[in-house]
Formats: sequence, C-alpha cells, structure tokens
Amino acid sequence: MESVQYLYPVFRNQKKEILVELKIIIMKKSVLLSVVVLALLAFAYSAEANITIKGTVTDAATGDPLPGVSILEKGTSNGVITDINGYYSIAVGSENSVLSFSYVGYLTEEIKIKGRTVVNVQLTADVQALEEVVVVGYGMRMKKDCTGAIASINISQPQSRSSMTAYDMMSINHNTEGYSTIHENGFKDVTINPLSTFSIDVDAASYANLRRFLNNGQKPPVDAVRIEEMINYFKYEYPQPEDEHPFTVNCELAECPWNKSNKLLHVGLQGKDIPVDDLPPSNLVFLIDVSGSMDYYNKLPLLKSAFKLLVDQIRPEDRVAIVVYAGASGLVLPSTSGKNKETILASLERLQAGGSTAGAAGLKLAYKVAEENFMENGNNRIILATDGDFNVGQSSNAEMERLIETEREKGVFISVLGFGMGNYKDDKMEIIADKGNGNYAYIDNIQEAKKVFVNEFGGTLFTIAKDVKIQIEFNPVKVKEYRLVGYENRLLNEEDFENDKIDAGELGSGHTVTALYELVLNDNEKDGKNRLKYQSTSVNETALESNEVATIKLRYKEPDGYKSKLIEAIVHDESKTLAQASENFRFSAAVAEFGMHLRNSEFKGTTNIDSILELARNARGYDEEGYRSEFIRLVKSSETL
Repeated sequence: MESVQYLYPVFRNQKKEILVELKIIIMKKSVLLSVVVLALLAFAYSAEANITIKGTVTDAATGDPLPGVSILEKGTSNGVITDINGYYSIAVGSENSVLSFSYVGYLTEEIKIKGRTVVNVQLTADVQALEEVVVVGYGMRMKKDCTGAIASINISQPQSRSSMTAYDMMSINHNTEGYSTIHENGFKDVTINPLSTFSIDVDAASYANLRRFLNNGQKPPVDAVRIEEMINYFKYEYPQPEDEHPFTVNCELAECPWNKSNKLLHVGLQGKDIPVDDLPPSNLVFLIDVSGSMDYYNKLPLLKSAFKLLVDQIRPEDRVAIVVYAGASGLVLPSTSGKNKETILASLERLQAGGSTAGAAGLKLAYKVAEENFMENGNNRIILATDGDFNVGQSSNAEMERLIETEREKGVFISVLGFGMGNYKDDKMEIIADKGNGNYAYIDNIQEAKKVFVNEFGGTLFTIAKDVKIQIEFNPVKVKEYRLVGYENRLLNEEDFENDKIDAGELGSGHTVTALYELVLNDNEKDGKNRLKYQSTSVNETALESNEVATIKLRYKEPDGYKSKLIEAIVHDESKTLAQASENFRFSAAVAEFGMHLRNSEFKGTTNIDSILELARNARGYDEEGYRSEFIRLVKSSETL
C-alpha cells in the first residue's frame, strides 16, 4: 500500500506527459489500422476485379461447339472470343457482371454471373435474322433493300453506327476482297504429257480464310478455295530424314474415294524438325500496316495479340525491329535484342491505325532495316502483317512482284500474315510471299496466331530448303491419265525443273507438304495406242517389264545455296483399298474432297458431305490441338449453307 501511495504523486505529476504519449500511440495505431483497412479493401477489390469466368458455348440444337463467339462484359470494352472447341476464359470486374454472348446467325444471350465461375451457354439459331438480313462489307441490309447480285461477307460482331470508325462508314455496302482466278487442273494424257512439274506450297492461308466464311454462315468465293493449302494446313505423320537431305519423300497408292474406278497417289514430304535451341539467330523486321483500313477489332488489335505470342518465343540472340506504314512509312523500333522483350512489347502496344496505305514505301524501308542488321548464317526475315489493301504508291501486283524479286536475292526472306475482311487482298499477299521466299498465313483468331507463331514456330520462320520443285514421270503402261489436285498457281514448265534460276517454294523446319494425284489406270494393250497423227509413241522395256507406276524427282537448294540437289523415289504398283490406306492418306483425301465440294468441281465424282464426314472421322487419329476435329465440325456446319 505504501508503494502505491508512493507512486500516485509521481503519476499525478507526470500525468500530462503520459497522456501525450498515449495520444501519440493511439494516433499511430489509428493510422496503422487505417492502412490495414485500406489494404483489406484493396485486396477485396482486387479479388473482385479478377474473377475468372470459364465455360463453353454450343449450338442449342446440335450441341456442337461454336468457335469465334464474341463474349463481352457488358458496359466495358473487356471481351474475348471462343476457341475451336467453343471454350472461353474471361476476367471480369464484379461477381454481378453481365456477359453478352453474340454470334452471327444466333440470338444474343446476356447472362448475369451471380457469383459463378463456370458459365456454359447454348445459343439458339436466329432463323428470322438469317432469312431477312444480308451482311455487306462492314454493315447490314435487309434483303428487301438489296437488288442484283451482292458480293457479301459476314462479320462475327457487327457494330452499331455510333461505334463505327470513319473507315467502317465508308466501307458499308462495299466488299472489295481480291482473289486470283483459279482454273482447276484437268486430266493429262500420259503419252502426250508424261511429266508433271510443280513447286511445293506450305501456305495455309486459304483454309483459315474459308473457315472465316464458314463460321460466319457463308460459302467462300470459289477462287478463295485453294485445295493444296487446305490439305497442307494439317500436319501428317511422316518419318524424319536420316540422311544428308533435309526432308523425306513418302508415297502411297490406294483407291480414290470419290471415283472408285480410279487410284489416288499421295506424295508427302517431311522437313527435318530442328530443336528451337539449335536454330540460327534471327534478324526479324515486323512490317505492320497501321492504315485506316486496319482500324477494326479483328485487324490491328488481333495483330498486336498475335505478335505478342511471337515475341514470347524469341531468344536473347534474336533481334527485332518494327516498321509501320500508313500515309508514309516509319521506323517505330530500331533493331532490338530479344533480351529486351518489354521494350518490343511496349512498341507494339503503342501502335494505332489511321491514314492511307503506302505499302511499297513500307516494304522498301523494311528491307533497308533488315539489310542494315543482316546476320551472316542467320535467319533474316521480314514479317508483313496487313489486310493487303495497298492503295497508295506502287500498288499494282506487277510492281510489287518486281520489288520483291529484286530484294530476295540479298538473303532476306519475307513472310506474310493476313488479317480482316471486306477489303482483304489475298491476291497481293500471295504474290509477296511467293516471290519473297516466304510463307503466307491468314489470322482469323488468336488460336490461329498460336498455331503459326507457337506450335509451328520453326516452320514459320526458319527455312531448311528453298526452291523445292517436284517432277513426276508416269509410266504409260500403268497410267493412262493423271490429274494434280490443286497447285494450279504453282505449276511449272517441264524445262523449269532443272533450271536453277526458276523460283519455287520453301520448306521450313518440321513442315510437311502433301500432294495428291488422281490416276486413271491404263486398260490398253501393253504396246499402247498411238494418239498422234504425225508422231508415233512407244514405251521401252523398263516401262513394259517393271512394276513402277511413276518416278518422283525433287530438286532443292540449301537456304543460302545457288545450285540444286536431286532426290528420286519410285512409286510401285502396290495399291491398296481405301480401308487399307493410312490415316495420312484418308484424311488428306477427305480435305481434298471438301475443297472440291466447296468449289463444286467438275471432278468431284461421288463426293458428298456424308462421305467426307465418314472418311475424316475414321482418319482423325491423334489430334492434340483439335485441328482435325475442327475440320469435321466445319464440314458438318456447311450442310446448312
């Protein structure tokens, strides 16, 4: 008690000081408490702002997945599209957010999240809309307002007039897409034309482009259907090369599915698959169209997303420069090391569209930048991304062709990526890729960008053989007539095969190339029948006594070489029934059949949707990325066109 009494006066005397200290402590704790509360609120807001919603979108009537469906968080610009399996994933800002699901030919669905993380949606076909509406260019018209034939093209998410750019408004009711005319190959008489010569083609733009049409409920224009590009969109299982040559040659002869009395010859090349770490360093120049025609959701925004995937793949030893062109051309990013990906990505993100399209000026500047940073024994390549609408400067195809041919001899190759619709210039882009020793792809969604830049990175960017030509000599004792399926714009003259000055196609790391011939077997006597008035034709002992159907010859050059090398392979008469044929054979035949169906080819024979589906389903095989399954869905969906 005494101790307490002793302390009391002390406490009383220092009471003021102690109260001050307590006040300071309380204030500090209040600040700390406020910080904690704010942090918790921020965390809660952050958690709420990053709610990830996943699900699939399917057709309510058939249950089939719907790729390319537009999903938008209502009231925001936040949106995604479904992949080839109808799957989507989107981060939304609130558990009360509303998602809008829209797709051409279907009723739009708006669904409130209500705290869910999985939202599966079934869209119902809008029969009345399909009957009454024609989508033309970038706009819509009622059928009653349309007169005459309309070259129309659908879009997956038409915009309201209030949200359209000036370019969109100018483009309403105008479709100026350009395609080179294709005159389908016919049958050749072996006694008169024993040799078939053509350049290989690894481009796959036609398939992705016609998929865009089919997904939008339209049949593609006939000249947009290039059957060889449809076939070569898919990867086939051929053996890897084990000798000094960079590819293998594989042959198979079996029953022709659309004409049982004929045979189908399947010829497949397999390029050597080089591990990414063993590939040479790259000097890349991104040549990007930022003109007014690119100011649309499936053009420049999709382009940026696609190139971000590519930037993720580049290595420290690689270099990237960015050149853009609109009314004029300019260097946005000097050649930059792959170590500085953030700098490259930031330059991409800043790009905006506007102005006219000086394509030739852009090409010249890109070549100049590539040459200034040229890598000896490296991969020097321009990657052009555009809708192909070169409407200022050197815009004619002939002038573009001469420009590319002049520059390619310096060792800089060019690959082309196409984007968009309505004013898409397929013909110009095909010329640039063909003449520039590169490849050509059409990017209609981010999944296609992943296929080109991630799954097929080596094949897209690294050439292992250039100027690859094929020449097949048919044995007239065995074969009466032949028809090359596709490759109409890749045909070469007989004498071009041994002429090393003639340009031909390039083969990339891991790429496969497939060609099909329909053969009419020879039912004549062994000495044959003379079909010429002023000449007599005869066959030698080799033709009469051998079991050879044909001899395949290939010529190619090393990527930096000037003299071609020769490979030969023999096709023996060991034909199989269709059921005995490989999955490679049967699936490629199904794709060719579908191409003939879309073209309404005079050579389609007994082709119909049911036969295509049966053949493709039974030959689907291992389909890790789902490309073959998507093909089957496209064939099925085309029944309603």
